[in-house]
Amino acid sequence: MTPTLRTGILLALSTAAISGVSNFVAKISVTVVKNATVFTFLKNAIVGVLIIGLVVLFVKWKELRELKRVDWYKLVAIAVVGGSVPFLLFFNGLTQTTAVHASLIHKTLFVWVAILAWFSLKERFTYWHGIAIALLLGGTFALGGLNGFHFGKGEWMVLGATLLWAVENIIAKKALANLSTLTVVAARMFLGSIVLLGVVIAQGKLSVVSVLTFDQWGWVILPSLLLFGYVLTWYSALKRAPATLVASLLVPATFITALLSGTFRKVPITGQQWLSGALVIAGVVLFIWASRRAARTAVQPNAQPATTRHDA
Repeated sequence: MTPTLRTGILLALSTAAISGVSNFVAKISVTVVKNATVFTFLKNAIVGVLIIGLVVLFVKWKELRELKRVDWYKLVAIAVVGGSVPFLLFFNGLTQTTAVHASLIHKTLFVWVAILAWFSLKERFTYWHGIAIALLLGGTFALGGLNGFHFGKGEWMVLGATLLWAVENIIAKKALANLSTLTVVAARMFLGSIVLLGVVIAQGKLSVVSVLTFDQWGWVILPSLLLFGYVLTWYSALKRAPATLVASLLVPATFITALLSGTFRKVPITGQQWLSGALVIAGVVLFIWASRRAARTAVQPNAQPATTRHDA
């Protein structure tokens, strides 16, 4: 396994840990703030400002000046498809469903990414990848079971957000081929925040910001910091590893959310949930092994060396 792929895997696993905590915290935060649209805007805007600070710190503004038109198209698409609309769908949906159900739907992201990556990025998979995907799906759905699960308005909104984020993975993977992680993340969060600001103003909710209490601001800042870590580690992983691998390694976040929900709500972890965790871990380990194996095969030298042709 190359150092680049190894780093990508570690970053993706870090993203999963952050995501698991973030999903749990977000459910509390959006309830405390009471307005999902304002909460989403403030959270993304804070992250956008932090990212812009890093762009200035690392002098990435020089890269911005040299962007081509096609690069700008990709960045704007990422801001809309990944940094604004799906956030509105997800957090408004989260107010109408449970954190575990939302995380369950969101963690099917790797399936949609795999389908899109097959056609758009030409990522190819072995049957070992297929087994790993089956284990991850089994673990994901076994986590909360399907008892009590239904597709209401909230679930449909979370699914819509998940599909848009899958599309974002593909666009971002292409953009990261020749752009830095900070530049792409800055576009996602800063430009996305501008879109969200327009939605907040259109809904006449901007005044809500001025009446937020100290406690509510605390529940805005905490998920903002988690989102800051999430987007940096996720995009850094996406730059170094295949899109399907990165998306697949996010699946353990669902189990982490369930553990936190069980711990802080004093709900015992069931045998079914432990089974889910075991399936997810097995799927992750197998997917990493299959990806390492495929990477080794890809770099094998040709059996017959190329010959040089000499024209008369």
